[in-house]
Amino acid sequence: PPAWAARLGATGFLISKCCLPLFKAKPGRAKRVRTIFSSEQLARLEQEFARQQYLVGQERCLLASSLHLTEEQVKVWFQNRRIKWRKQSLEQQQAQLAKMG
Repeated sequence: PPAWAARLGATGFLISKCCLPLFKAKPGRAKRVRTIFSSEQLARLEQEFARQQYLVGQERCLLASSLHLTEEQVKVWFQNRRIKWRKQSLEQQQAQLAKMG
């Protein structure tokens, strides 16, 4: 099996980052393994994002627990999703301006 296969849990999901070895990217820096989300996890994350763009405290904890993810993974997913949402909104605004002008 490939080297990364040993890092997957029995469910096929990545194990919490506290359980993973960190790979040295540069001296003094460590790179974390990229999380692979299942389609079910992504669907639920998108559903929660549609409801509210910011998820904090107990809501984030409960969502992470129900999806078998760490709070950090959920937090970073929401941060990245907000960036994507802002970018899409900006592109839509620019497209509308281009049609008018």
